[in-house]
Amino acid sequence: MALKLYNSLARKKEIFEPIHEGRVGMYVCGPTVYSDVHLGNIRTFVSFDVIYRYLKYLGYKVRYVRNITDVGHLEGDADSNAEDKISQRARLEQLEPMEIVQHYMNGFHSMMHRFNTLDPNIEPRATGHIIEQIKMVQDILDNGFAYIENGSVYFDTLKFQQEKKVYGQLSGRIIEELMTETRTDLKNQSEKRHPSDFAIWIKASPTHLMRWESPWSIGFPGWHLECSVMSTKYLGDKFDIHGGGNDLKFPHHENEIAQNIGACGVAPAKYWLHTNMLLMHGKKMSKSDGNSITPHELFTGDSPHVSKGYSPMALRFFMLQAHYRSTLDISDEALSAAEKGYKKLMETNKVLQNLAATQWASTPTSTDTEIEKLMSETINGMNDDFNTAIAIGKLNELSGYIHKLANKQLAFTEISESVLNKLKAFYATFITDVFGLLSESEHAAQEESTLDGLMQLLITMRQKARAEKDWATSDLIRDALGELKIQVKDGKDGTTWSKG
Repeated sequence: MALKLYNSLARKKEIFEPIHEGRVGMYVCGPTVYSDVHLGNIRTFVSFDVIYRYLKYLGYKVRYVRNITDVGHLEGDADSNAEDKISQRARLEQLEPMEIVQHYMNGFHSMMHRFNTLDPNIEPRATGHIIEQIKMVQDILDNGFAYIENGSVYFDTLKFQQEKKVYGQLSGRIIEELMTETRTDLKNQSEKRHPSDFAIWIKASPTHLMRWESPWSIGFPGWHLECSVMSTKYLGDKFDIHGGGNDLKFPHHENEIAQNIGACGVAPAKYWLHTNMLLMHGKKMSKSDGNSITPHELFTGDSPHVSKGYSPMALRFFMLQAHYRSTLDISDEALSAAEKGYKKLMETNKVLQNLAATQWASTPTSTDTEIEKLMSETINGMNDDFNTAIAIGKLNELSGYIHKLANKQLAFTEISESVLNKLKAFYATFITDVFGLLSESEHAAQEESTLDGLMQLLITMRQKARAEKDWATSDLIRDALGELKIQVKDGKDGTTWSKG
Protein backbone atom coordinates (compact mmCIF):
# COMPACT_ATOMS: atom_id res chain seq x y z
CA MET A 1 0.00 0.00 0.00
CA ALA A 2 1.41 3.36 -1.03
CA LEU A 3 1.68 6.14 1.53
CA LYS A 4 -1.43 8.30 1.56
CA LEU A 5 -1.87 11.48 3.55
CA TYR A 6 -4.79 13.78 4.16
CA ASN A 7 -4.15 17.04 2.37
CA SER A 8 -6.05 19.84 4.15
CA LEU A 9 -5.88 21.92 0.97
CA ALA A 10 -7.60 19.24 -1.15
CA ARG A 11 -9.75 18.03 1.78
CA LYS A 12 -9.05 14.40 0.92
CA LYS A 13 -6.42 11.70 1.16
CA GLU A 14 -3.87 11.71 -1.63
CA ILE A 15 -1.05 9.37 -2.59
CA PHE A 16 2.19 10.96 -1.45
CA GLU A 17 4.42 11.80 -4.40
CA PRO A 18 7.39 13.97 -3.37
CA ILE A 19 8.50 16.75 -5.68
CA HIS A 20 11.99 15.26 -5.84
CA GLU A 21 12.20 11.47 -5.84
CA GLY A 22 13.60 10.06 -2.61
CA ARG A 23 13.66 13.45 -0.85
CA VAL A 24 11.12 15.23 1.34
CA GLY A 25 11.04 18.87 2.42
CA MET A 26 8.86 19.39 5.51
CA TYR A 27 8.17 22.66 7.30
CA VAL A 28 6.32 22.76 10.63
CA CYS A 29 5.32 25.95 12.43
CA GLY A 30 7.21 26.02 15.72
CA PRO A 31 6.46 27.75 19.03
CA THR A 32 6.25 31.41 19.92
CA VAL A 33 8.68 31.43 22.83
CA TYR A 34 7.08 33.81 25.33
CA SER A 35 5.72 31.18 27.75
CA ASP A 36 6.10 27.52 28.66
CA VAL A 37 5.10 25.08 25.93
CA HIS A 38 1.64 23.64 26.58
CA LEU A 39 0.29 20.15 25.99
CA GLY A 40 -1.53 21.05 22.80
CA ASN A 41 1.76 22.19 21.26
CA ILE A 42 3.49 19.06 22.52
CA ARG A 43 0.89 16.85 20.87
CA THR A 44 1.44 18.65 17.55
CA PHE A 45 5.23 18.32 17.71
CA VAL A 46 5.08 14.67 18.82
CA SER A 47 2.75 13.96 15.88
CA PHE A 48 5.13 15.54 13.38
CA ASP A 49 8.06 13.80 15.06
CA VAL A 50 6.39 10.47 14.25
CA ILE A 51 5.69 11.63 10.68
CA TYR A 52 9.35 12.65 10.35
CA ARG A 53 10.50 9.32 11.77
CA TYR A 54 8.20 7.30 9.52
CA LEU A 55 9.26 9.11 6.36
CA LYS A 56 12.86 8.29 7.28
CA TYR A 57 11.83 4.68 7.98
CA LEU A 58 10.43 4.50 4.44
CA GLY A 59 13.87 5.52 3.16
CA TYR A 60 13.29 9.17 2.32
CA LYS A 61 16.00 11.73 2.92
CA VAL A 62 14.05 14.33 4.89
CA ARG A 63 14.89 17.96 5.53
CA TYR A 64 12.73 18.90 8.49
CA VAL A 65 12.53 22.64 9.21
CA ARG A 66 10.74 23.94 12.31
CA ASN A 67 10.94 27.62 13.15
CA ILE A 68 11.19 29.56 16.40
CA THR A 69 8.95 32.65 16.51
CA ASP A 70 10.85 35.26 18.49
CA VAL A 71 9.26 38.41 17.06
CA GLY A 72 6.11 39.50 15.27
CA HIS A 73 3.41 37.40 16.96
CA LEU A 74 1.00 40.07 18.13
CA GLU A 75 -1.48 40.37 20.94
CA GLY A 76 -4.72 41.42 19.30
CA ASP A 77 -5.27 42.76 15.81
CA ALA A 78 -2.25 43.09 13.55
CA ASP A 79 -2.03 46.87 13.36
CA SER A 80 0.38 49.48 14.65
CA ASN A 81 -1.28 49.63 18.08
CA ALA A 82 -0.79 45.93 18.83
CA GLU A 83 2.13 44.64 20.86
CA ASP A 84 4.41 41.73 20.15
CA LYS A 85 3.85 38.88 22.64
CA ILE A 86 7.54 38.63 23.48
CA SER A 87 7.90 42.39 23.93
CA GLN A 88 4.86 42.36 26.18
CA ARG A 89 6.31 39.58 28.38
CA ALA A 90 9.70 41.30 28.47
CA ARG A 91 8.07 44.53 29.62
CA LEU A 92 6.10 42.75 32.34
CA GLU A 93 9.16 40.91 33.66
CA GLN A 94 11.53 43.86 33.12
CA LEU A 95 13.88 41.81 30.98
CA GLU A 96 15.40 42.10 27.53
CA PRO A 97 13.21 40.39 24.90
CA MET A 98 16.05 38.00 24.03
CA GLU A 99 16.22 36.92 27.68
CA ILE A 100 12.58 35.92 27.42
CA VAL A 101 13.27 34.14 24.12
CA GLN A 102 16.30 32.25 25.43
CA HIS A 103 14.57 31.16 28.64
CA TYR A 104 11.47 29.76 26.99
CA MET A 105 13.33 28.36 23.99
CA ASN A 106 15.57 26.40 26.35
CA GLY A 107 12.49 25.18 28.19
CA PHE A 108 10.85 24.14 24.92
CA HIS A 109 13.89 22.14 23.81
CA SER A 110 14.21 20.50 27.21
CA MET A 111 10.55 19.49 27.22
CA MET A 112 10.64 18.11 23.68
CA HIS A 113 13.72 16.04 24.55
CA ARG A 114 11.84 14.62 27.52
CA PHE A 115 9.25 13.39 25.04
CA ASN A 116 12.11 11.94 22.95
CA THR A 117 11.40 13.99 19.83
CA LEU A 118 14.16 14.28 17.27
CA ASP A 119 15.59 17.73 16.64
CA PRO A 120 14.65 19.23 13.27
CA ASN A 121 17.39 19.48 10.65
CA ILE A 122 17.10 23.28 10.68
CA GLU A 123 15.53 25.45 13.38
CA PRO A 124 15.61 29.05 12.11
CA ARG A 125 14.55 32.05 14.20
CA ALA A 126 12.51 34.97 12.90
CA THR A 127 14.96 37.58 14.23
CA GLY A 128 17.75 35.93 12.26
CA HIS A 129 15.92 36.53 8.98
CA ILE A 130 14.89 40.17 9.11
CA ILE A 131 16.77 41.03 5.89
CA GLU A 132 14.99 38.25 4.00
CA GLN A 133 11.62 39.32 5.42
CA ILE A 134 12.17 42.91 4.30
CA LYS A 135 12.99 41.60 0.81
CA MET A 136 9.80 39.54 0.64
CA VAL A 137 7.73 42.55 1.71
CA GLN A 138 9.33 44.53 -1.12
CA ASP A 139 8.64 41.70 -3.58
CA ILE A 140 4.97 41.66 -2.58
CA LEU A 141 4.81 45.45 -2.96
CA ASP A 142 6.52 45.26 -6.36
CA ASN A 143 3.99 42.66 -7.51
CA GLY A 144 1.12 44.94 -6.49
CA PHE A 145 -0.33 42.89 -3.64
CA ALA A 146 0.48 45.23 -0.73
CA TYR A 147 0.21 48.90 0.19
CA ILE A 148 1.90 51.27 2.64
CA GLU A 149 0.01 53.19 5.30
CA ASN A 150 1.80 55.39 7.83
CA GLY A 151 4.99 53.30 7.71
CA SER A 152 3.23 49.92 7.98
CA VAL A 153 2.77 47.58 5.02
CA TYR A 154 -0.46 45.61 4.56
CA PHE A 155 -1.28 42.71 2.28
CA ASP A 156 -4.12 43.62 -0.07
CA THR A 157 -6.35 40.54 0.18
CA LEU A 158 -9.13 41.93 -2.00
CA LYS A 159 -6.84 42.62 -4.95
CA PHE A 160 -5.13 39.27 -4.41
CA GLN A 161 -8.47 37.43 -4.43
CA GLN A 162 -9.71 39.29 -7.48
CA GLU A 163 -6.58 38.31 -9.43
CA LYS A 164 -5.70 34.87 -8.03
CA LYS A 165 -9.04 33.61 -6.65
CA VAL A 166 -7.38 31.28 -4.11
CA TYR A 167 -7.69 33.11 -0.78
CA GLY A 168 -9.73 30.94 1.58
CA GLN A 169 -9.16 27.62 -0.18
CA LEU A 170 -7.21 26.09 2.71
CA SER A 171 -9.40 27.23 5.59
CA GLY A 172 -12.76 27.35 3.85
CA ARG A 173 -13.02 30.99 4.81
CA ILE A 174 -15.54 32.70 2.54
CA ILE A 175 -13.75 35.76 1.28
CA GLU A 176 -16.87 36.98 -0.50
CA GLU A 177 -18.41 37.82 2.88
CA LEU A 178 -15.43 40.03 3.70
CA MET A 179 -15.51 41.61 0.26
CA THR A 180 -19.13 42.71 0.69
CA GLU A 181 -18.78 44.05 4.23
CA THR A 182 -19.75 47.67 4.83
CA ARG A 183 -16.62 49.79 5.04
CA THR A 184 -18.13 52.86 6.71
CA ASP A 185 -15.65 54.59 9.05
CA LEU A 186 -13.13 51.77 8.50
CA LYS A 187 -10.15 54.12 8.67
CA ASN A 188 -11.15 55.10 12.19
CA GLN A 189 -10.93 51.46 13.20
CA SER A 190 -7.61 50.64 11.54
CA GLU A 191 -5.10 51.71 8.93
CA LYS A 192 -6.12 48.74 6.82
CA ARG A 193 -8.23 49.32 3.74
CA HIS A 194 -10.26 46.23 4.50
CA PRO A 195 -10.73 43.98 7.58
CA SER A 196 -9.30 40.96 5.74
CA ASP A 197 -6.00 42.74 5.01
CA PHE A 198 -3.09 41.85 7.31
CA ALA A 199 0.19 43.47 8.28
CA ILE A 200 3.42 42.18 6.76
CA TRP A 201 5.53 45.03 8.20
CA ILE A 202 4.46 46.99 11.29
CA LYS A 203 5.69 50.42 12.23
CA ALA A 204 6.94 50.29 15.80
CA SER A 205 5.62 52.68 18.42
CA PRO A 206 8.29 54.77 20.20
CA THR A 207 8.21 52.40 23.19
CA HIS A 208 8.26 49.13 21.25
CA LEU A 209 11.21 47.01 22.36
CA MET A 210 11.94 45.06 19.15
CA ARG A 211 12.57 47.21 16.07
CA TRP A 212 14.57 47.26 12.84
CA GLU A 213 15.15 49.77 10.08
CA SER A 214 13.32 49.20 6.80
CA PRO A 215 12.47 51.24 3.68
CA TRP A 216 9.05 52.01 5.17
CA SER A 217 9.69 52.64 8.88
CA ILE A 218 11.53 51.48 11.95
CA GLY A 219 9.42 48.50 12.82
CA PHE A 220 9.14 44.72 12.83
CA PRO A 221 7.75 41.98 10.55
CA GLY A 222 4.29 40.49 10.75
CA TRP A 223 3.92 37.03 12.26
CA HIS A 224 2.76 35.28 9.07
CA LEU A 225 5.71 36.58 7.06
CA GLU A 226 8.45 34.68 8.89
CA CYS A 227 7.17 31.24 7.90
CA SER A 228 6.85 32.24 4.24
CA VAL A 229 10.43 33.50 4.30
CA MET A 230 12.10 30.70 6.24
CA SER A 231 10.25 27.83 4.54
CA THR A 232 11.20 29.06 1.06
CA LYS A 233 14.77 29.92 2.08
CA TYR A 234 15.53 26.41 3.31
CA LEU A 235 13.13 24.30 1.22
CA GLY A 236 12.60 26.30 -1.97
CA ASP A 237 9.61 28.10 -3.42
CA LYS A 238 7.72 24.77 -3.64
CA PHE A 239 8.23 21.97 -1.12
CA ASP A 240 6.40 18.83 -0.05
CA ILE A 241 4.78 19.13 3.38
CA HIS A 242 3.71 22.07 5.52
CA GLY A 243 2.36 21.20 8.96
CA GLY A 244 0.97 22.71 12.11
CA GLY A 245 -1.97 22.71 14.47
CA ASN A 246 -5.52 22.98 13.18
CA ASP A 247 -5.81 26.42 14.82
CA LEU A 248 -3.19 27.75 12.36
CA LYS A 249 -5.25 27.12 9.22
CA PHE A 250 -6.71 30.60 9.47
CA PRO A 251 -5.33 33.14 9.43
CA HIS A 252 -1.71 31.98 9.66
CA HIS A 253 -1.47 29.32 6.95
CA GLU A 254 -4.02 31.01 4.71
CA ASN A 255 -1.93 34.18 4.83
CA GLU A 256 1.29 32.25 4.24
CA ILE A 257 -0.12 30.92 0.98
CA ALA A 258 -1.17 34.43 -0.05
CA GLN A 259 2.27 35.85 0.76
CA ASN A 260 4.12 33.13 -1.12
CA ILE A 261 1.98 33.53 -4.21
CA GLY A 262 2.24 37.30 -3.87
CA ALA A 263 6.04 37.19 -3.68
CA CYS A 264 7.09 34.00 -5.50
CA GLY A 265 4.14 33.31 -7.78
CA VAL A 266 3.46 29.84 -6.34
CA ALA A 267 1.85 28.34 -3.23
CA PRO A 268 4.57 26.98 -0.93
CA ALA A 269 3.54 23.41 -0.12
CA LYS A 270 2.10 20.51 -2.09
CA TYR A 271 0.53 18.89 1.00
CA TRP A 272 -0.84 20.60 4.12
CA LEU A 273 -1.13 18.52 7.32
CA HIS A 274 -2.92 19.67 10.48
CA THR A 275 -3.18 18.10 13.92
CA ASN A 276 -6.36 18.26 15.98
CA MET A 277 -7.11 19.58 19.45
CA LEU A 278 -6.20 18.17 22.82
CA LEU A 279 -9.25 18.16 25.12
CA MET A 280 -9.66 17.60 28.83
CA HIS A 281 -12.80 15.96 30.19
CA GLY A 282 -14.36 16.47 26.77
CA LYS A 283 -13.79 20.24 26.73
CA LYS A 284 -11.17 22.64 25.45
CA MET A 285 -8.52 23.20 28.10
CA SER A 286 -8.88 26.51 29.92
CA LYS A 287 -6.97 27.94 32.87
CA SER A 288 -9.82 30.29 33.76
CA ASP A 289 -12.27 27.47 34.54
CA GLY A 290 -9.65 25.15 36.06
CA ASN A 291 -9.89 22.65 33.22
CA SER A 292 -6.17 22.50 32.40
CA ILE A 293 -2.97 20.73 33.32
CA THR A 294 0.68 21.39 32.50
CA PRO A 295 3.27 18.83 31.37
CA HIS A 296 5.10 19.18 34.71
CA GLU A 297 1.88 18.53 36.63
CA LEU A 298 1.37 15.39 34.58
CA PHE A 299 4.91 14.24 35.39
CA THR A 300 4.58 14.89 39.13
CA GLY A 301 0.88 14.14 39.63
CA ASP A 302 0.54 17.49 41.43
CA SER A 303 -2.91 18.24 40.05
CA PRO A 304 -6.49 17.46 41.09
CA HIS A 305 -7.08 16.07 37.61
CA VAL A 306 -4.75 13.06 38.01
CA SER A 307 -4.28 10.46 40.73
CA LYS A 308 -0.52 10.16 40.19
CA GLY A 309 2.32 11.23 37.92
CA TYR A 310 2.93 9.73 34.47
CA SER A 311 6.23 9.34 32.66
CA PRO A 312 6.96 11.20 29.41
CA MET A 313 7.04 7.88 27.55
CA ALA A 314 3.61 6.85 28.87
CA LEU A 315 2.30 10.26 27.82
CA ARG A 316 3.87 9.92 24.37
CA PHE A 317 2.20 6.51 23.98
CA PHE A 318 -1.10 8.07 25.09
CA MET A 319 -0.81 10.64 22.29
CA LEU A 320 -0.02 7.96 19.70
CA GLN A 321 -3.14 5.99 20.58
CA ALA A 322 -5.22 8.52 18.65
CA HIS A 323 -4.82 9.53 15.01
CA TYR A 324 -3.18 12.93 14.72
CA ARG A 325 -6.26 14.40 12.98
CA SER A 326 -8.59 13.22 15.76
CA THR A 327 -9.30 15.06 18.98
CA LEU A 328 -7.65 13.50 22.03
CA ASP A 329 -9.30 13.67 25.44
CA ILE A 330 -7.13 13.67 28.58
CA SER A 331 -8.49 11.99 31.70
CA ASP A 332 -6.88 10.11 34.54
CA GLU A 333 -8.57 6.90 33.39
CA ALA A 334 -7.30 7.28 29.83
CA LEU A 335 -3.77 8.06 31.03
CA SER A 336 -3.77 5.06 33.35
CA ALA A 337 -4.91 2.78 30.52
CA ALA A 338 -2.22 4.25 28.24
CA GLU A 339 0.44 3.63 30.88
CA LYS A 340 -0.57 -0.03 31.05
CA GLY A 341 -0.57 -0.26 27.26
CA TYR A 342 2.89 1.32 27.05
CA LYS A 343 4.34 -1.02 29.67
CA LYS A 344 2.77 -4.04 27.98
CA LEU A 345 4.28 -3.03 24.63
CA MET A 346 7.75 -2.55 26.10
CA GLU A 347 7.58 -5.78 28.10
CA THR A 348 6.44 -7.68 25.00
CA ASN A 349 9.43 -6.39 23.08
CA LYS A 350 11.74 -7.47 25.90
CA VAL A 351 10.19 -10.96 25.85
CA LEU A 352 10.48 -11.12 22.07
CA GLN A 353 14.15 -10.15 21.97
CA ASN A 354 14.93 -12.90 24.52
CA LEU A 355 13.18 -15.66 22.57
CA ALA A 356 15.56 -18.40 21.44
CA ALA A 357 15.18 -21.94 20.18
CA THR A 358 17.16 -24.86 18.81
CA GLN A 359 14.39 -26.24 16.60
CA TRP A 360 12.45 -24.39 13.91
CA ALA A 361 9.89 -25.08 11.23
CA SER A 362 11.66 -26.54 8.23
CA THR A 363 9.17 -25.06 5.74
CA PRO A 364 6.97 -21.91 5.79
CA THR A 365 3.97 -22.31 8.09
CA SER A 366 0.54 -20.77 8.59
CA THR A 367 1.96 -18.96 11.64
CA ASP A 368 4.63 -17.42 9.42
CA THR A 369 1.92 -16.21 7.07
CA GLU A 370 -0.20 -14.74 9.88
CA ILE A 371 2.76 -12.92 11.45
CA GLU A 372 3.96 -11.49 8.14
CA LYS A 373 0.39 -10.39 7.35
CA LEU A 374 0.19 -8.48 10.66
CA MET A 375 3.57 -6.83 10.06
CA SER A 376 2.34 -5.76 6.63
CA GLU A 377 -0.90 -4.43 8.15
CA THR A 378 1.12 -2.42 10.68
CA ILE A 379 2.88 -0.68 7.80
CA ASN A 380 -0.43 -0.25 5.99
CA GLY A 381 -1.80 1.49 9.06
CA MET A 382 1.03 4.00 8.99
CA ASN A 383 0.68 4.33 5.22
CA ASP A 384 -2.94 5.32 5.80
CA ASP A 385 -2.17 8.95 6.74
CA PHE A 386 0.25 7.97 9.54
CA ASN A 387 -2.45 6.18 11.55
CA THR A 388 -0.56 5.28 14.71
CA ALA A 389 -3.72 3.93 16.35
CA ILE A 390 -4.06 1.20 13.69
CA ALA A 391 -0.34 0.42 13.85
CA ILE A 392 -0.42 0.04 17.65
CA GLY A 393 -3.43 -2.26 17.34
CA LYS A 394 -1.56 -4.51 14.89
CA LEU A 395 1.51 -4.61 17.15
CA ASN A 396 -0.78 -5.70 19.98
CA GLU A 397 -2.11 -8.50 17.78
CA LEU A 398 1.49 -9.58 17.12
CA SER A 399 2.10 -9.61 20.87
CA GLY A 400 -0.35 -12.52 21.13
CA TYR A 401 1.96 -14.69 19.05
CA ILE A 402 5.00 -13.50 20.99
CA HIS A 403 3.56 -14.46 24.37
CA LYS A 404 2.29 -17.79 23.06
CA LEU A 405 5.83 -18.62 21.95
CA ALA A 406 7.24 -17.49 25.31
CA ASN A 407 4.64 -19.50 27.25
CA LYS A 408 5.12 -22.56 25.00
CA GLN A 409 1.49 -22.39 23.88
CA LEU A 410 2.96 -22.18 20.40
CA ALA A 411 5.88 -24.42 19.51
CA PHE A 412 8.96 -22.99 17.81
CA THR A 413 8.52 -25.71 15.20
CA GLU A 414 5.43 -23.76 14.07
CA ILE A 415 7.49 -20.72 13.05
CA SER A 416 10.56 -20.36 10.86
CA GLU A 417 13.77 -18.83 12.20
CA SER A 418 13.82 -16.20 9.47
CA VAL A 419 10.31 -14.96 10.30
CA LEU A 420 11.06 -14.77 14.03
CA ASN A 421 14.23 -12.78 13.36
CA LYS A 422 12.28 -10.53 11.01
CA LEU A 423 9.64 -10.03 13.72
CA LYS A 424 12.31 -9.16 16.31
CA ALA A 425 13.80 -6.46 14.09
CA PHE A 426 10.42 -5.16 12.93
CA TYR A 427 8.86 -4.91 16.41
CA ALA A 428 11.87 -3.18 17.99
CA THR A 429 12.32 -0.81 15.06
CA PHE A 430 8.70 0.26 15.04
CA ILE A 431 8.62 0.91 18.78
CA THR A 432 11.91 2.78 18.99
CA ASP A 433 12.60 4.31 15.58
CA VAL A 434 9.05 5.03 14.36
CA PHE A 435 7.05 5.59 17.55
CA GLY A 436 10.03 7.06 19.40
CA LEU A 437 9.31 5.04 22.55
CA LEU A 438 12.03 4.01 24.98
CA SER A 439 11.85 1.82 28.06
CA GLU A 440 11.72 3.69 31.35
CA SER A 441 15.32 2.71 32.14
CA GLU A 442 16.56 3.78 28.68
CA HIS A 443 14.70 7.07 28.95
CA ALA A 444 16.05 7.74 32.45
CA ALA A 445 19.60 7.06 31.22
CA GLN A 446 19.04 9.36 28.25
CA GLU A 447 17.76 12.16 30.49
CA GLU A 448 20.71 11.68 32.85
CA SER A 449 23.12 11.91 29.92
CA THR A 450 21.41 15.10 28.70
CA LEU A 451 21.60 16.63 32.18
CA ASP A 452 25.28 15.76 32.48
CA GLY A 453 25.99 17.39 29.11
CA LEU A 454 24.17 20.57 30.15
CA MET A 455 26.01 20.64 33.47
CA GLN A 456 29.39 20.29 31.80
CA LEU A 457 28.50 23.24 29.58
CA LEU A 458 27.48 25.36 32.59
CA ILE A 459 30.63 24.40 34.48
CA THR A 460 32.76 25.43 31.49
CA MET A 461 30.90 28.75 31.26
CA ARG A 462 31.38 29.33 35.00
CA GLN A 463 35.09 28.51 34.81
CA LYS A 464 35.49 30.94 31.92
CA ALA A 465 33.68 33.64 33.89
CA ARG A 466 35.90 33.06 36.93
CA ALA A 467 39.04 33.16 34.79
CA GLU A 468 37.91 36.52 33.41
CA LYS A 469 36.99 37.70 36.92
CA ASP A 470 33.36 37.99 35.85
CA TRP A 471 32.12 37.21 39.35
CA ALA A 472 28.56 38.32 38.63
CA THR A 473 28.09 35.64 35.93
CA SER A 474 29.88 33.04 38.01
CA ASP A 475 27.64 33.72 41.01
CA LEU A 476 24.53 33.81 38.83
CA ILE A 477 25.24 30.29 37.53
CA ARG A 478 26.04 28.99 41.01
CA ASP A 479 22.92 30.53 42.60
CA ALA A 480 20.62 29.38 39.79
CA LEU A 481 21.88 25.82 40.18
CA GLY A 482 21.48 26.10 43.94
CA GLU A 483 17.80 26.91 43.49
CA LEU A 484 17.51 23.68 41.51
CA LYS A 485 19.20 21.85 44.41
CA ILE A 486 22.31 21.15 42.34
CA GLN A 487 25.58 21.67 44.20
CA VAL A 488 28.74 22.75 42.38
CA LYS A 489 32.05 22.09 44.16
CA ASP A 490 35.43 23.48 43.15
CA GLY A 491 38.39 21.30 44.09
CA LYS A 492 42.05 20.86 43.19
CA ASP A 493 41.05 18.20 40.65
CA GLY A 494 38.45 20.42 38.99
CA THR A 495 34.78 21.20 39.41
CA THR A 496 32.17 18.55 40.19
CA TRP A 497 28.42 18.64 40.64
CA SER A 498 25.80 16.64 42.45
CA LYS A 499 22.08 16.69 43.06
CA GLY A 500 21.16 17.92 46.50
